[in-house]
Amino acid sequence: MNLYASHLHRTRIWDLPTRLFHWALVVCVVGLVVSGNIGGSAMVWHFRFGQAVISLLLFRLVWGLIGGRWSRFSYFNLRPGAIIEDLRGRIDARRRTGHSPLGALAVLAFALVLTVQVASGLISDDEIAFAGPLSHLVSSASVSAASAYHKNIGKLLLIALVLLHLLAIIWHTFKGHAIVGAMVHGDKPLEQAEPPARDDATSRLIALAVLLGCFGLSSWVFSLAPAGF
Repeated sequence: MNLYASHLHRTRIWDLPTRLFHWALVVCVVGLVVSGNIGGSAMVWHFRFGQAVISLLLFRLVWGLIGGRWSRFSYFNLRPGAIIEDLRGRIDARRRTGHSPLGALAVLAFALVLTVQVASGLISDDEIAFAGPLSHLVSSASVSAASAYHKNIGKLLLIALVLLHLLAIIWHTFKGHAIVGAMVHGDKPLEQAEPPARDDATSRLIALAVLLGCFGLSSWVFSLAPAGF
């Protein structure tokens, strides 16, 4: 029997809504990149994935305020000193209970880049057959700038962050941090007892209501497109 393992506290860190958000976002981002590169009729799916991402980002914004303990933004440690310590590998296990400082920074960076990407997509125009649902509401100069960013800089930034995220997962796995498993089943073995995230039927129903509200909001945004969109 592993005496070390017997003294670990298995704790619910990632609630089900957070885990479903994470994996749904993975599918949607892959779908966005693939459909955008294929073009043509696949652009229909590009718009669908885009709307799904908008809904998910809005959900995560709300869930970061009212969700499970370790999913809340208030538990993100973004102090410069903590980030530097994390870069040097000096962050103790307790401060890795939820997101480590670098992990929290990566989450915010990814959310920011993805938000700008989908926002630019809303007012982009490929000048062939597809235009963002809000492109008719802004100037042609804004549409041109947004289109150039969306198809070039934004796409490359997004792909770079995805690759960086994959490398970080590989590195943490090599270091013995089971971060993938935790995002599947939600639990982490901790050396010291910590309060678990709330993850019961009530919180899940609240999350579902929030998600439906976010989807409704994104649907309204897309409904602003001109007839025939």
